[in-house]
Amino acid sequence: MSTTVLAELLKQHESTLLEQWIAAQRSAGIRSDLIDERTVQANSRELLKSLSMAIAEGNDDVEAPAWRPVKALLERLSQAQSRQGFTPTETATFVFSLKEPLFVAIQEHATDPANVTLTASRLLDKLGLFSMQCFMTGRETVIREQQESMLELSTPVVQLWKGVLAIPLIGALDSNRTQIVMEALLQKIVDTESDIAIIDITGVPTVDTMVAQHLLKTITAAKLMGAKCIISGIRPQIAATIVHLGVELGDVVTKASLADAFQLALKDLNVRLVAPQIR
Repeated sequence: MSTTVLAELLKQHESTLLEQWIAAQRSAGIRSDLIDERTVQANSRELLKSLSMAIAEGNDDVEAPAWRPVKALLERLSQAQSRQGFTPTETATFVFSLKEPLFVAIQEHATDPANVTLTASRLLDKLGLFSMQCFMTGRETVIREQQESMLELSTPVVQLWKGVLAIPLIGALDSNRTQIVMEALLQKIVDTESDIAIIDITGVPTVDTMVAQHLLKTITAAKLMGAKCIISGIRPQIAATIVHLGVELGDVVTKASLADAFQLALKDLNVRLVAPQIR
């Protein structure tokens, strides 16, 4: 069988193939700023050994149990490269660059080079595509994590006064962001033992039924923690929209500006600000 011949060839000419494969990767342009020579050699040697062992099982089906170590290695390397700044092409090159030295070895040592070359080509194509899928999965994870970090940074909870918190919202509100806002606000209420939380929506472009529901969920959660909520930034067009939509804000206090809401919060806390007398 061609897989048996291929496995024997990989075993007998492992050192030569490894050397030529690393040279092929260099020719393709290894990112020396992202990966050092020692790591390239270690990764190549590990994959070549795993590949040889999987093919030795006599099964060219990469979904078979014998191929799990190979796929696990490719998944680990591809996802790591997705975080390190490699491009998809550079990641795929790691597998596909093995083709040329392997095909040369097959032509020189196999008795039926056409069949063995076809088998090797199919296997490397499947493994190359698998590594690309793993890379894209890793890249999507990185993007999702970055988006979550940006959301957290875009929803700061600040303490305006002892017992008074404010959370200025900027941009559109959706379910994911509402969850982050709610968690951040509730944690800050616990940390500071605050009694009043001001939710400022001056920077929210539009308020529809969904946004209103998200706000009400956050307010309800804060109430359960013992904090009163005030919504500030109610512009005329937003007020008209809320009335038009028939959204019931219940006993929620609303103010036109953050300054008005802050004054109300201080009044509720029996705090009186007195301007210094100028002599």
